Amino acid sequence: MATTTPATNTWIKPKLSMPSSREFGYSSNSISLLKNQPNRQIPNINCSLQAPPIFHFPKQSSNYQTPKTSTISTSKPTTISHPKQENNSYSSSSSQWNLVQKAAAMALDAVESALTKHELEHPLPKTADPRVQISGNFAPVPENPVCQSLPVTGKIPKCVQGVYVRNGANPLFEPTAGHHFFDGDGMVHAVQFKNGSASYACRFTETERLVQEKALGRPVFPKAIGELHGHSGIARLMLFYARGLFGLVDHSKGTGVANAGLVYFNNRLLAMSEDDLPYHVRVTPTGDLKTEGRFDFDGQLKSTMIAHPKLDPVSGELFALSYDVIQKPYLKYFKFSKNGEKSNDVEIPVEDPTMMHDFAITEKFVVIPDQQVVFKMSEMIRGGSPVVYDKNKVSRFGILDKYAKDGSGLKWVEVPDCFCFHLWNAWEEPETDEIVVIGSCMTPPDSIFNECDEGLKSVLSEIRLNLRTGKSTRKAIIQNPEEQVNLEAGMVNRNKLGRKTQYAYLAIAEPWPKVSGFAKVDLFTGEVHKFIYGDNKYGGEPLFLPRDPNSKAEDDGYILAFVHDEKEWKSELQIVNAMTLKLEASVKLPSRVPYGFHGTFINAKDLATQA
Repeated sequence: MATTTPATNTWIKPKLSMPSSREFGYSSNSISLLKNQPNRQIPNINCSLQAPPIFHFPKQSSNYQTPKTSTISTSKPTTISHPKQENNSYSSSSSQWNLVQKAAAMALDAVESALTKHELEHPLPKTADPRVQISGNFAPVPENPVCQSLPVTGKIPKCVQGVYVRNGANPLFEPTAGHHFFDGDGMVHAVQFKNGSASYACRFTETERLVQEKALGRPVFPKAIGELHGHSGIARLMLFYARGLFGLVDHSKGTGVANAGLVYFNNRLLAMSEDDLPYHVRVTPTGDLKTEGRFDFDGQLKSTMIAHPKLDPVSGELFALSYDVIQKPYLKYFKFSKNGEKSNDVEIPVEDPTMMHDFAITEKFVVIPDQQVVFKMSEMIRGGSPVVYDKNKVSRFGILDKYAKDGSGLKWVEVPDCFCFHLWNAWEEPETDEIVVIGSCMTPPDSIFNECDEGLKSVLSEIRLNLRTGKSTRKAIIQNPEEQVNLEAGMVNRNKLGRKTQYAYLAIAEPWPKVSGFAKVDLFTGEVHKFIYGDNKYGGEPLFLPRDPNSKAEDDGYILAFVHDEKEWKSELQIVNAMTLKLEASVKLPSRVPYGFHGTFINAKDLATQA
């Protein structure tokens, strides 16, 4: 049986059928990079992510100064300008270049301009078309300074003391060519709670990439998904490394965007994307955010780290993976003690560089997926994307002791035709010698990255890995076809991570790619309870915050989620009782919060001991 709890007096039922990626349509109000392209045919298709009239990029130059205002904006924007960009001019950095560098910059800019012009003569796939990827409330916003004493409807629960932070992709500069939503610069949105009052701020994570592009006044780092495909992708890589050769950019300090994951570990808030080291972001006493810099754990971490490291709630240790798309070892596993001391790397043998966005831990083991989405750089030479769905590969999960010194004890269990972009939890069942893995199985596996005709489907699944027989079983947790919905972002009670859990709190990703609410799913029975944000309201990942770490009831806590009203063009943070699914409070935010990725909550005690 399923129940639905509305956020307001309006009840809506999410659609059970999902549009195909081809229906992830164009906005009739295209962004300005596609203007003045006479050879480009723009289909007149209404977009489900409809932007307000004339929606350009936020005004933010390379010397961008945030506004000094604390007022609450209630009007729907009609025109927002974008940063000034000129392909053949640079800002302050160029003043320090010698004549050779200046000549090289002009020549490389001319090549890039010709390349971009050639690209825009042909239709971009929807997975790389910025009019699709960053339209409506997927579009970026400027930084927002701290706004205190925000309006609150209802009452903020007493246990909600600290700061809720959520990451997201927010491109500083308007794309000049292809752009995937995942390509945007990292921006953290923070709501701090103190004694029933709330404040809000959002800031870019000052990655090495962002700092250099701000200094140059334009985007120069290639977009990992939106631009790096086919021959033009190869050309852009060559241009980028040529700029590095002449000292116009420095890629040795990292090229990542830090836009996906957030974890609070060893007194630091870390912002992450799997293409770089983490970045240390500090929450100030006023609730603002300040990037302290690229964080290598005092010189211990010399490789990238995926965006979903796992924090063991009992030991306080952090477990992580790192993958390389070019050279072996393609995959490494390592851990940190609760004091931040790194273990030696353990090589995980895989034949191809594999998309490794997430993994799982149990009390004793790490569970590592080796699935069918792989990187094949050679596909770019053939004119395609380097992110490939390998239909001939059999998906499998590796089980390794958490404290293994090498990969000799690794056990692989095949799980055919399985691709889980996220794994929500895993635990051991000693009586059957099985590892139970909870994840959302996505088909087609590469639909997020490559355009396809088939509609995306994400099924919450229980995967059992038998360590004795080496066999696996998989079943949909929600057995009633009428209750089946796409569930694709969320979590379990973090105090139970790696242990047997009854509930998962997951975003209802419908109509895809927007989120109409969240579902509380009983993982034992398949029972679903839905909370719908309301008519024309959409959100993102629900975060479960335990009321008391010592509570006996697993669902004793609150759900926090950013919600945007697409009709009123206003955003808020909703706080929902996880036991009753009743709205406890909503915090009215001073500016729009775009749909984003993953977040965490830092309690007030931990905030006071930040590094």
